[in-house]
Amino acid sequence: MSYSANTNIARKARTKAEADFATWLMMAKLGGFDDLPSNAQSFLTNYRTRLETISEVESTALAIREVYSAYYREMGGVGVAPEPKARTQTTKGKVVRSQRRPKPQPDLPAARHSTRPMIRKSLRALLIFASMVALIVAYRFLGP
Repeated sequence: MSYSANTNIARKARTKAEADFATWLMMAKLGGFDDLPSNAQSFLTNYRTRLETISEVESTALAIREVYSAYYREMGGVGVAPEPKARTQTTKGKVVRSQRRPKPQPDLPAARHSTRPMIRKSLRALLIFASMVALIVAYRFLGP
């Protein structure tokens, strides 16, 4: 198997491991530990055991590494699962800006720039609110 194939498998396995572990942890916190697959229960049990001796961050990193190694082997990776490379900053301190320019606003007469559109929108909202209140009151008095 080529180096690029192993790298591709490693990236997929790492992404899947991170997502699955976060899901398992949340399910366990919500009381669904017994509904998890046996391998997930095993990883979480090891995670909880380690929490007694090391920090949560370290225990989480180790648990994800264990899941990642297992997924790497399952997906056909050869040898030991490679350590993921640290992400490098691609912008190197430069600000990245959108390439799209804003659409130019059409020239409108000065009279159209008044507060009329704003009044119309608030009036519509007020009418909708008043209608809803009237319906609720009518339902209370005329309903069951």
